[in-house]
Amino acid sequence: MGAGLGTGLAGLSAAAVISPMLITFLGVPAYQAVGVALASDVLASAVSAYTYGKNKNLDIKNGLVMMAAVLAFTMVGSWLASLLPQSTMGGFSMFMTLLLGIKFIVKPVMTTKEAMEVVSPKKRVVQSIVCGTGIGLICGFVGAGGGMMMLLILTSVLGYELKTAVGTSVFIMAFTALTGAVSHFALDGMPDPLILVLCVVFTLLWAQIAARFANKAKPKTLNRATGIVLTILGAAILIVNYVPGLR
Repeated sequence: MGAGLGTGLAGLSAAAVISPMLITFLGVPAYQAVGVALASDVLASAVSAYTYGKNKNLDIKNGLVMMAAVLAFTMVGSWLASLLPQSTMGGFSMFMTLLLGIKFIVKPVMTTKEAMEVVSPKKRVVQSIVCGTGIGLICGFVGAGGGMMMLLILTSVLGYELKTAVGTSVFIMAFTALTGAVSHFALDGMPDPLILVLCVVFTLLWAQIAARFANKAKPKTLNRATGIVLTILGAAILIVNYVPGLR
């Protein structure tokens, strides 16, 4: 539920919620947990992207440039992650979720679609390639799906308005998550099928509900809702992982 709300509302990767929870409460190995989270992202992101696209809040043309760089380096990041100890994984998503949530509450994104068109196409292409490279490494390495980083870069660096940024983010994330999931399963084998199916189904359900709400909401309302959801999720994961007696 938490992962689905984050995906449909803010383009947040399911890994920000699913990975820490599976590791903490079910003792799932970190690398497998990231694979499950990425697999959960695939359908949830695809359905969310369709909803945003139907409401004309999806920039496929410019998103494809970033996606090419992201896909290429997701494979590299996934391979690097398989070489590292499990203890080095998972912390990044928690802090990033909390900080991004606070950012949307304190400094909402109020850019309009008209303002987006002012940005030079050539400049946007170069920025997309450079940013996509970093996002891809993060997606495969930390299992973050790149969602949080893409949302931050699309709104802050590339000047997208929030709905188009989320729509473009989940569109790219559907492909990056698929690439990351396949890489994880190929390198480490399939995870527990029950855990995988339950995570995929409930992430998909709540992502669809959240995406429909987001496309009807006013920019100010969407910023607040996005900020609140991200802040709550980030804080909850941090508390569960760092407060003694809850693990």
